[in-house]
Amino acid sequence: MRNKRILKNTLALYSRQIVIVLINLYALRVVLNALGVGDFGIYTAVAGFVTLLSFLPGTMASATQRFFAYAIGQQDDLKLKQTFSVNWVLYLAIGLIALLLLQTIGLWFVTEELNLPTDRRLAALHVYQLVALGFVASILASPFIAILIAHEDMHLYALVSVIEAVLKLGAAMLLSRAAGDVLVLYAGFLLITALITTTIYIGICLKKYAECQFRKIHWDRAQLKETLDFTGWTLFGQLTTVFRNQAVTVLINQLFNPATVAARAIALTVAGQAMVFSQNLNTGLYPPIIKSYAADQKDEMFNLILNGSKLTFFLMWVFALPMMLEMEAILTLWLATPPPEAVLFTQLALVESLILSFSLPLATAARAPGKMKLYELSLGSIQVAIFGASWAVLEAGYPAYAVFIVAIIANLLMFKVRLLLVKGLIGLPMTPYYLKVLYPLGIVTLLSATPALLLKQWTTDGLLGSAAVVMVSVIGTTLFTYYFGLDKAWRTKIKALILLRVAGKGANA
Repeated sequence: MRNKRILKNTLALYSRQIVIVLINLYALRVVLNALGVGDFGIYTAVAGFVTLLSFLPGTMASATQRFFAYAIGQQDDLKLKQTFSVNWVLYLAIGLIALLLLQTIGLWFVTEELNLPTDRRLAALHVYQLVALGFVASILASPFIAILIAHEDMHLYALVSVIEAVLKLGAAMLLSRAAGDVLVLYAGFLLITALITTTIYIGICLKKYAECQFRKIHWDRAQLKETLDFTGWTLFGQLTTVFRNQAVTVLINQLFNPATVAARAIALTVAGQAMVFSQNLNTGLYPPIIKSYAADQKDEMFNLILNGSKLTFFLMWVFALPMMLEMEAILTLWLATPPPEAVLFTQLALVESLILSFSLPLATAARAPGKMKLYELSLGSIQVAIFGASWAVLEAGYPAYAVFIVAIIANLLMFKVRLLLVKGLIGLPMTPYYLKVLYPLGIVTLLSATPALLLKQWTTDGLLGSAAVVMVSVIGTTLFTYYFGLDKAWRTKIKALILLRVAGKGANA
């Protein structure tokens, strides 16, 4: 029953996410055309500094999901109410702290340290303030997103995500008709979008879930201490991740021109959108993994981790393979004139994201016991080392793409470290993981990449050739995943669910 629900949630998120990705990618093209490479690079650098703190809502949401799912797994209604009260107060405090940091250290850095054109400094400051306010709104929305996910109401989460994507597209399209500084207007439109989506999330949760109410505060000091301990170490880990990503962007801003910064932004955007499908599946796996641990159902939890690790990779690989092979054609079709380094940057960013994708369920499983100190210290140290190594290779005169090579090597190391840590935390057996996860991943990757690479060598450049490569890649990856990547039980479940959906549509026709 649990696997069936996960599959339903995954299909719901998958179908809606395709719409979201297409909207977001088209919106980026509209924004790039409206702003130009220069202003887009300025927006990336300024907004990138604000997102140095983006680990705050994400980490708090991860903690909230963990404690909500744990309480649901134990069927403890009082614990649910205490979790909401404690986390809501913490979110307010975090929001105020973030605002204080953004208006002091952040404002100083943007004013004094960022490499900005003199005639665009005032506009950049306005953008910074608008982005900062939108960030605070995202903090206030995060606990309610976490509650939706913990209750496994993925259809509502996906629906609001589609609304948010449509609003962002509308903001991008308004730029061509708006009068004034389009850079500042774009940041203002995104702030309005953040306020609208935050209001929607809060409204849904207040109406749907009994534990979400402000009439009575169910305070619990023990819950506060446990949450702070868990969240504190998770914050440390996320801080190192975001610091590495955004600090490398700032480093490139200091050493290269705005076009190189824009190329990195495009690469990270594309890789992020391709990985969203894997992240959505992992989002669906988060509550059942935590609930299984809370209910002491170890075999069920191990089954979710093993199958989840494969599926998160396959869901990204089906998009990543054709994109890597036809990246130049895709970016040209999408952006018309992409920055020169965007193709290579994006290909390398996809490789890094692929390595991370099958680690996502391991990261979720590590959070089940609530003991995060060793896990976050180990992985956080590697994240900091990535930035240090990137700085060293760039100072040594290597080209900008070297930072992606450093990240790929480090992610392979982090996967091994993560696997060993999860074994110690929950007793995950190593041999079944190698045999049931890594072996099928290698087989499917080799079988699907070979015909696509051969076709790429035989076809000529052009739209038809690119379309053929993409089609062969997607079909091959799908078939090889189904027959060689999944075990018989999961093939049966997927087939039954698809047939049920088809029959349902036929009955409604």
